[in-house]
Amino acid sequence: MQKTAYVYVPTPSTANLTVGLERGLWGWRSATLDRAESRQAVSSLAEGDLLVLGHRGPNSRVAPGGWDGALLRRVIISEVTRPLFTADDEVWTDDDYPERIGMDVLEDVSPSEGVTLGSGAMEALRLSANKQGAAVLEPGVLEVTRFVESLPPVISGSDTGSISHDGETSAATTVLRRREQAKMRRSRFGNATRLTCSICGRVLPSRFVRAAHIKRRSAASPVERLMLANIIPACLMGCDELFEHGHIYVDRTGTIKASPKAEETADLAAVAARLAGQPVSGLTEDQEPFFSWHRRHVAQQS
Repeated sequence: MQKTAYVYVPTPSTANLTVGLERGLWGWRSATLDRAESRQAVSSLAEGDLLVLGHRGPNSRVAPGGWDGALLRRVIISEVTRPLFTADDEVWTDDDYPERIGMDVLEDVSPSEGVTLGSGAMEALRLSANKQGAAVLEPGVLEVTRFVESLPPVISGSDTGSISHDGETSAATTVLRRREQAKMRRSRFGNATRLTCSICGRVLPSRFVRAAHIKRRSAASPVERLMLANIIPACLMGCDELFEHGHIYVDRTGTIKASPKAEETADLAAVAARLAGQPVSGLTEDQEPFFSWHRRHVAQQS
């Protein structure tokens, strides 16, 4: 069963929170994990589990249940990408925090009026606040699921999908990724109803065009994932898949090329050849580092 760990981040640790989000890491002092079974909780986290960070809440010196309905200034939902490991390289400047997990931020909510989670989640965060930020483990993702369902749509009228309650443990994560895609679309394309595919140049209804990462999301840093320079409109008429799997790539001049990968079948080679030689639509100078990564690591071209 997918698990959720809750960690409270106090106001004085705002700078550490910023660094951790930029690096896709969260860390603890060894002494923090060695008390109150905290190490056991963090050690049980596996890839795909959820880590929820609550930031800037009320005074934690209250009785159990005292945070029920209390407001947090920020809630960050992330997916564990690397289970507990130790490292001594400098990440945070105020301390070492050698006990670390890798995380991928899926949702970052900070409304001006504050936000609250369900009573179980808020109690877990209150306990974490009283344990110097140790993780408090809860089985399942029900509290996160309910919270995500309560969020307003990213784009008015958009369908980011509903969460299944039939035991699909990855359902909340799936919907959160859809919300991320919707946010990128809004940032990159606004409310445009028609978009031009960067690869083939066709003008299509926006539902046929994807906000595609040039440098794969799985390889990009948390900052790179949100950079508009790393996003291109790629149509679902074949261009998105051809680029994603490296059958075509963009050279240093901004021209589309067919890679040897396209020679897998004659028909695939013919499709790639029809695109080869065309300039990328809407190319900007700051996109070249991302296209360079795609050439080397996906298309396997120098």
